[in-house]
Amino acid sequence: MSEATDNKARFRRTYEELLNQGILEVADELIAPDFINHEAPPGMDRGPESMRALANMLRTAFPDLHFEIEGLVAEGDTVAGRLTMSGTHEGPLMGTPPTGRWMRQAHMHFVRFRDGLAVEQWGVRDDLGMMQQLGVIPEPGRPGEAGPT
Repeated sequence: MSEATDNKARFRRTYEELLNQGILEVADELIAPDFINHEAPPGMDRGPESMRALANMLRTAFPDLHFEIEGLVAEGDTVAGRLTMSGTHEGPLMGTPPTGRWMRQAHMHFVRFRDGLAVEQWGVRDDLGMMQQLGVIPEPGRPGEAGPT
């Protein structure tokens, strides 16, 4: 297989095994000790432990957490993935108490690999949309939302 194909398979395993299934040991097989996640919360941005902590945080907040990989593109040492995260907010999420609401959030991630391990990750998520779906932030035009004057 080519490097690009191998890296796409590693990207898939990260989301399917580590995040969807909660198999935390997979992080040691896929993530370099010097890995940095440029979009992770403080304290959850370095090494395999950062991805285990992220998986634990998300799976605690959303016990039915599911990432759907919508598309992958690989060039050189980098894989770009378009994903959709969904789940029911049943546990605390970074200070937000459980709402019991289901949400669906769009993601775009870029992961750079070296020697078969992820070394850097950048991400773009629709955090505002997720918070609106959870009812933490009012949606425009909904009761309780201040409109234009």
